[in-house]
Amino acid sequence: MSGARPGTADVTRVGVLLPTREQAVTGTVAIGPLVRFAGAAEQLGFDSLWAGDSLTARPRLDPFTVLAAAGTATSRITLGTAALTPVLRHPLVGANLIASLDHVCDARLVLGLGSGFPIPESKTEFAALDVPFHQRVGRLDESVSLWRHAWRVGADGPSTPFAGRYWQIPSVDGLLRPLQPGGPPLWLASGDTDAVIERVARHYDGWLPFLPSAAAYSAAWQRIEARRKQLGRPAGTITPALYATVMPADDPRRAEEELNAYVAGYYHRSLDEVMGIQVYIWGHPRECAEKLADYVRAGARHLIIRIGSLDPESYLATVAREIIPVLRRLPTG
Repeated sequence: MSGARPGTADVTRVGVLLPTREQAVTGTVAIGPLVRFAGAAEQLGFDSLWAGDSLTARPRLDPFTVLAAAGTATSRITLGTAALTPVLRHPLVGANLIASLDHVCDARLVLGLGSGFPIPESKTEFAALDVPFHQRVGRLDESVSLWRHAWRVGADGPSTPFAGRYWQIPSVDGLLRPLQPGGPPLWLASGDTDAVIERVARHYDGWLPFLPSAAAYSAAWQRIEARRKQLGRPAGTITPALYATVMPADDPRRAEEELNAYVAGYYHRSLDEVMGIQVYIWGHPRECAEKLADYVRAGARHLIIRIGSLDPESYLATVAREIIPVLRRLPTG
C-alpha cells in the first residue's frame, strides 16, 4: 500500500499541503475545491497530500473531515496531517478519528504530530480548551502511547488499563482499531533540540522538521540515526521528512511579493519574522528545486511542499513538472 510506510523506497517522495488555511484567509471555505485539488495532485504525480490542524490560532476546516473527503476522491496518494495537534482532542476521541480515517482511506494514512507552536495565538487556543500549554509536549507523547496501547488491544491478548500522568483509562476494549496493524506511522513535527532528537529516535516513525538550513537538517538527522542505532531500532524505521514553503515563479521579484502577501495573511507576520524558524524558498522553479535538493542531499526522503500563495492550485502543475522530477533524479543511497 502506498501510504503504509512512506520513505522506505530508495526514491525521494514529494507531497503537497491542501490549502485549508488559505481558504480561511481568503474567505472561500468549501470542500469541493479541496477535493479537486486532491484529484489534481494525484493525477500530476504527487506522492502525498497533507492537511493542517488548528481551531482558533490559524482557523481552517478540520483535517479529518478534509482527508476523509480527499480519501474517497483518490486511490493511490498517501494522506497525512502536517501537522495534527493531538492535545486539542481527548486521546480516545483522537484514536477513534484516526482509526476511522485509516479505514476510509484504505490504509494510506500517515500522521505528522505537533505539540503546538509557541506563539500567543496557540497559547490562547490551548487555554480555551483548558489544556495547560506547558504540558503540551508530555501530553503529545502520552497521547501517542495511549493510541498505540489502544490499537494493540485484541492483537496482544487481554486489555490492561492505561495509566499515564495525564490520563487514566480503565479499559480501551472495543475501541475501533486502524486498518494498518498497530496504527498508521506517527511522525514528530518538531525541530532539532536534544529532547526532540531523543524522542524521534526512541518513539516515532518519522521526523518532520522545517529547519531553515540544510546543514542544520543534516546534522540533526545524523544525530537521530546515531541514537536510533544505539537504541537498537532497525535501519529505515524512521522516515526523514521536511516541511517547506515554496513559491516558484519565473520572476523572482513577483515570487517574493506573493510570498510576502501569503505569510502576512497566513500568520499576520512578515516574511523576515518567520524565515528564521521555517524553510521558505522562492524564485525560478529551477532555483527552488536546487534549494530543495540540498535537503535531499542532507538526508530528507519525503518533502512536504506548502505552496506559498493564496492561490496555490495555480502553481500545482509547476511544482509537479519542474521541481519533482529534479528531486526524484537525485541519488538517495
